[in-house]
Amino acid sequence: MENPAPRFSVIVPVYNRVDEVRDLLESLAAQASPLFEVILVEDGSTEPCRAVAEEFAPRLDVKYFFKDNEGRSIARNYGIERSRGEWLVFFDSDCVIPQGYFATLDAELRKNPCDCYGGPDAAHESFSDTQKAINFAMTSFLTTGGIRGGKVSMEKFVPRTFNMGFRRTVYDRVGGFREMFSEDIDMSTRIAQAGFTTRLITATPVYHKRRIDFRRFFRQVYVFGQSRITLKQLYPGSLKAVHTLPALAVIIGVTLVALAIFVSPWFLLPIGLYLAALFVAAWISTRSLVIALKAVPAGVIQIGGYGCGFIRAYVPQILLGRGRDEAREVAMRKGK
Repeated sequence: MENPAPRFSVIVPVYNRVDEVRDLLESLAAQASPLFEVILVEDGSTEPCRAVAEEFAPRLDVKYFFKDNEGRSIARNYGIERSRGEWLVFFDSDCVIPQGYFATLDAELRKNPCDCYGGPDAAHESFSDTQKAINFAMTSFLTTGGIRGGKVSMEKFVPRTFNMGFRRTVYDRVGGFREMFSEDIDMSTRIAQAGFTTRLITATPVYHKRRIDFRRFFRQVYVFGQSRITLKQLYPGSLKAVHTLPALAVIIGVTLVALAIFVSPWFLLPIGLYLAALFVAAWISTRSLVIALKAVPAGVIQIGGYGCGFIRAYVPQILLGRGRDEAREVAMRKGK
């Protein structure tokens, strides 16, 4: 006889993340709550984590599936279709889940019901200084307007798949994730447009390791900047002033550097003041001189990478009108 359906189904797409999956499963096995199952979907990895999943099977209700590489959204949908929970919860494979997460989540959802929730991310004390600096750059009001940190923000909070969940009834009506960049923002937008309620639960953060070096971090945020334009094509009213700030910062920064070279070095003063503010804010936040020093280039990469990606997509897709077909193709893709 099959066990009763769990309250939560945790769905994690995996691609060559053996060590990260081990840390994730270790943190899930330490949860006091028996309310969840774990669905690992290996998306065609060349370094599969099946052995890790089997290692945790005695301590955790974990199910492992291997499929051909088709992308993380399709992997998530694959996992959804094989899950049984009332709530579908999504983590990235490089996350670590604090103890008590599901007990807190269950209590919050019963106290203040909603259809979809998102939580913030944080840096665990065991993370490297570079990881902590990148986490600061991704969550600080000075770099992202706070839209990823779950605190003071320039834009309404939008759940993202490193820490997100919604009822199965939402999936039944809205469908699954589309295979595109920023698929979680697209999903959150479709959920809101369908009339479902969304809530930020600050009491359920996750520790998100993110990229471990600045080169890969730049590539990540560059793609985020590009995908914002695709989202604008899909949802014309979704582009807000906060999304354009990194691109404006890139344009202003390049202009100031050119003026400093050809006119006067005093034009570098605004840039210097901003970098100083970034350093001080990181020092106050992390209480580490090393992390604060690394947060300066991390912040520059966050803003510069996103801004460059935004400009790279904005010119052909918006100014030259070449992005309509791409957006239409994305919109035509089925979520399931």
